[in-house]
Amino acid sequence: MIASLPMYVSHPTGSAALWQYLAGYLHQAGVPEVPTELDVPTNDGLTGHWLRPDLLFSQCCGYQMVDALEHKVQLVGAFHYTVPGCEGIHYSSHLVCREDDAGRALADFRGRVVAYNSVDSQSGYHSLRSMAAPLAVDGRFFARAIASGAHIASLALVRSGAADIAAIDCISYAQFQRYQPEVLQGTRIVGRTASVPGTALVTALGTPPALLALLRQGLRQAMADPALAGTRAGLLLGGFEAVPTAAYRVLQHLDRQATALGLAQL
Repeated sequence: MIASLPMYVSHPTGSAALWQYLAGYLHQAGVPEVPTELDVPTNDGLTGHWLRPDLLFSQCCGYQMVDALEHKVQLVGAFHYTVPGCEGIHYSSHLVCREDDAGRALADFRGRVVAYNSVDSQSGYHSLRSMAAPLAVDGRFFARAIASGAHIASLALVRSGAADIAAIDCISYAQFQRYQPEVLQGTRIVGRTASVPGTALVTALGTPPALLALLRQGLRQAMADPALAGTRAGLLLGGFEAVPTAAYRVLQHLDRQATALGLAQL
């Protein structure tokens, strides 16, 4: 079996410590062949990684949960994060521009350049598309959209002047503030997207119900054990919740709504 935590990578030692705890819990519960280390999939291979039949545990974007992965993985649940812009399993994205930009709201960026991480990202693409859709004219709002491949790369494009604005999820933003503050230098927040269900914790479609239940129980214990308090604080974690897949249907609704308003793409 394989396991990974590929969505928030600014604190890898914390992710490794969290997995060691969960792996230990599963091992003590009698689960055989629990991976001792996290796998590190590449961005361009994430969908294939999540679809592997031997996937024990991973984390994916909520949009992917109801798009490429629908009916192909099982939802374990979602973390609660303790940063501004998060409430329960919900999160939002900050709209980030250069510090000296005259823009004060998204409407001020009409006809300018946006950077986004990938077209299958809720936080970097679809959240911003939903926000821009009511402002679009003849199916356009931005003059150009640049695919960066990662939030940190989108911020680099904004800082350099190659792009004017980007949507950065509030969890990544908070991790950058703590662990990589240099990537935010010269930028500021100009707005925030709507709050939606955050990244999903998943396991393979064939994972037995008993193992799925153990994963959920182990995550609940990890979120409550005082011995893991420092790890949780480092990862900005406040809890875990088992949620139904239906909780993520709102992302499909927002996607269809933006299309109906005429903004098929950024």
